[in-house]
Amino acid sequence: MNVTFERVELALEVPFRISRGTTATTENVVVTLEVDGKTGYGAAAPSTHYGETAATVEALLPELLAAVDAVGDPHARREVADRMQSIARDNPAAKAAVDIALWDLAGKRLDQSAYRLLGLSPDADNCPATSFTIGLDETAAMAERAREAVDAGYPILKMKLGTDRDLEIVEAIRAAAPAATIRVDANEAWRPKEAVRNCRTLERFGVEFVEQPVAAEDPEGLRHVYERSPLPIAADESCLTAADVPRIADRCDIVNLKMMKTGGVTPAIELIHAARAHGLEVMCGCMIETNAAIAGAAQLLPLFDYADLDGSLLLEDDPYAGVPVTAGRFDLGAVEAGTGVRPR
Repeated sequence: MNVTFERVELALEVPFRISRGTTATTENVVVTLEVDGKTGYGAAAPSTHYGETAATVEALLPELLAAVDAVGDPHARREVADRMQSIARDNPAAKAAVDIALWDLAGKRLDQSAYRLLGLSPDADNCPATSFTIGLDETAAMAERAREAVDAGYPILKMKLGTDRDLEIVEAIRAAAPAATIRVDANEAWRPKEAVRNCRTLERFGVEFVEQPVAAEDPEGLRHVYERSPLPIAADESCLTAADVPRIADRCDIVNLKMMKTGGVTPAIELIHAARAHGLEVMCGCMIETNAAIAGAAQLLPLFDYADLDGSLLLEDDPYAGVPVTAGRFDLGAVEAGTGVRPR
């Protein structure tokens, strides 16, 4: 097997700001695995919030890729995932790059799409449309971006909050996009009692649900909000892997799964099963990612209730093409083999 990886710097179409900071460029690490003329692609989109950088990914990848060679079968994804976990309990983005590349490679070797290998249907009715995220900015700029997103065919908006003018932002975006479905993500910015007040206010604006209103390190605060909020609560930073689901199952309605938190498609399936067993809905989110990563997550769309897979849509230019997206909906039926990713 020939293996390579490279760091790619990706510029965003506009700077992306959340309550924790602003990003104008991001670094992904793309992994390629080649066997018998077939090449699988995957990518890591590391987050310093979870202790990873492009440098830590590059430092760990030789060991993770050695695990693939040690198994000797690129189709034995479960065994590879277990070996990678024994090498590094953390570093999920690095493991995700390898796992996604293996799913892409397996599909290409078998001439099947990855979603078919999972036994899933590409029927659009089974696949939730992705939201389009509006990062923090001046209120007027956020409203204009919301209007542009809806005009471009994205009827679901995810609004970042966590400022001293949150109500002003919500009012402006609802006025700019009166028919849009609106979701809110505070990225841990509110205190519990503040979050409850905000949720009651957001209900008046027809918000669908609120994501991660309080700090992940405050599980009792999350419970406080969940028990008092008129809106559903989604857990993101509070839920990284399947092992976290039992701990937050009685304090949220939705878990937000991300490949870069779980370590790839293979462990993501475990989280989905755990969430369903606890009666929770599941959303698939993302970091700011190239299609080499997004395409892997898209293969699981039929298993999700909600999607927030717009990471590649926020880029100025993506060196990889993935699953086609029209009006927020991924066309899985267009994927002929693997995850559908290819270099542009």
